[in-house]
Amino acid sequence: MSEDRKPAGKLFVTVLAAITLIGPLALHLFFPATPAVKAAFGVSDAIAGLTMSVPLFAMAAFTLVYGSLSDRYGRRPVLLAGILIFVAGSALAAAAPTIWVLIAGRLLQAVGGACGMTLARAIARDVFGTDRLVKIIAYLLMAYALGPMVAPPIGGFLVDFSGWRSLVVFAGIVGLTLAILAWFVIRETNESRRTATSARSIASDYRRLFSDARFTAFVLQSGLCSGAFFTMAIASAFVMKEYLHRPASEYGLWFMLFPTGYWMGNFVSSRLSGRVAIETMVLAGAIILILTAAGQAVLVLNDIVVPLTIFIPGMLVTFAQGIALPNAQAGALGVARDLAGTAAGIGAFMQMFAAGAFTQLYGFLADGTPVPMVIAVAISAALSFVAGIVPFAMARRSGPTRS
Repeated sequence: MSEDRKPAGKLFVTVLAAITLIGPLALHLFFPATPAVKAAFGVSDAIAGLTMSVPLFAMAAFTLVYGSLSDRYGRRPVLLAGILIFVAGSALAAAAPTIWVLIAGRLLQAVGGACGMTLARAIARDVFGTDRLVKIIAYLLMAYALGPMVAPPIGGFLVDFSGWRSLVVFAGIVGLTLAILAWFVIRETNESRRTATSARSIASDYRRLFSDARFTAFVLQSGLCSGAFFTMAIASAFVMKEYLHRPASEYGLWFMLFPTGYWMGNFVSSRLSGRVAIETMVLAGAIILILTAAGQAVLVLNDIVVPLTIFIPGMLVTFAQGIALPNAQAGALGVARDLAGTAAGIGAFMQMFAAGAFTQLYGFLADGTPVPMVIAVAISAALSFVAGIVPFAMARRSGPTRS
């Protein structure tokens, strides 16, 4: 599709933004349910945590699959298949008689949910080209943030009043609605589909992308930044429920600060697009993240643990993520136009893989106190800062990339 081709209209853009909700439905909606699932099945924190970390790893893996398939077979059929898999996983999870069947259903949800953000970014790249990409990705991420903003409060109230199974039933209904909308509204946008499907050709695509040091740094930074957020999101549910003895519905209300920060960061990114270099924005987000992690560590280690000391730092973490992520993703997508789907898939993979790794790290360290959360977030923030320095230093030598 040509760089200057216009989208089909407001409905097209709205549905494209709504598709990004598949990811939050697969992940964020379930945050308030983890303590209830632990109690219902009589399992440990680590086993209950698998209902979140396994989906994260599955979503990470399949973002790569969707990206490569969409480069070869088109965005639309791959998108529709993913949404239907999400609906099937929701049905299985709702009927789960054991924790392991629930984990299997959650895995299928994540496999399907991986299509949303990956293909929305690739479709945006097809339609809008590079000139407006940071701004469009920022708007998509603002829409994406609506999912985390409303999902945990809805999830918390559903858990308290209808039980945890109502969460996956609700997710399935929304997923089916989005499948119908996508069928009628989303057109095929990949006009340069590639027919080579061999493992060798896929490996060549990956070598081509990862040979660019900026691409590698951008996707690593966005992944590590996301790892800090997901760790805080999951850990805060256990801290609120088991350490502070607060109900799931209260957790859901406090959680709204997280996506609020994310939305604010995306707004800043969209306003500064074209005026500030991508590398500068990414580094700025990384600096805010590491300073926030350090500040929260000081509070928690001095036994100042109340909802404000959990969720205000959480809001700053997501603010940092909202500043860095659109720029990092736009920088990664700009490396190779004909591999936009693959690049989007790798970027989403890094986000989900790092999130899964750090949330499982928290699960292994969990001891009923907030300290393991602080440790996991601090490690993720420090590595994110290192990754953010690399493209900034390269830009100082060779010239910045304008967003």
